[in-house]
Amino acid sequence: MTPTHRSKRPASPPSAPEPEPEPEPEPALEPRVEVRWAAGPREVRGAVAVREQVFCREQGVPRAEELDGRDGQALHVVALQPRDGRVIGTLRLLLDGRRAKFGRVAVERHWRNRGIASRMLELALAGARQRGCSEARLASQLQARGLYERAGFTVESDVFDDAGIPHVWMSRPLAGDG
Repeated sequence: MTPTHRSKRPASPPSAPEPEPEPEPEPALEPRVEVRWAAGPREVRGAVAVREQVFCREQGVPRAEELDGRDGQALHVVALQPRDGRVIGTLRLLLDGRRAKFGRVAVERHWRNRGIASRMLELALAGARQRGCSEARLASQLQARGLYERAGFTVESDVFDDAGIPHVWMSRPLAGDG
């Protein structure tokens, strides 16, 4: 093996140490979106407005199908914009004996992919357990299936059409996991 020769460079004269760089300023943390149960008719109206925006205007669901007359018998989870308390996300929970039916999960476009839907789902699952439900069920749009799988739901049907959008039925047990 041939030895490696390194050329010797003359040593640089000592210089003054470079000043330490200024620390990067901490990015301003965005105030946390509040997720909780709707606190009255104004917030339920805000939840319905979010659903109309997401489902009717963005996805083309007919308003008559979206507004099915069951909001009065439902519990509503809302996500509130940090600065003004405006509803920016929602989830509807219908109780049927020991089964909880989750639905109408919607988050305004600008607020998506920030974990808001997961937080709403977590609160609703806990609320369903507290109300004695042993099973949760929902119809997931195919594009949202991963959200529900991460929360423990499993697919239990073939793909079906609901308002022109492909869905699957999903469920999960609730007893003993809280």
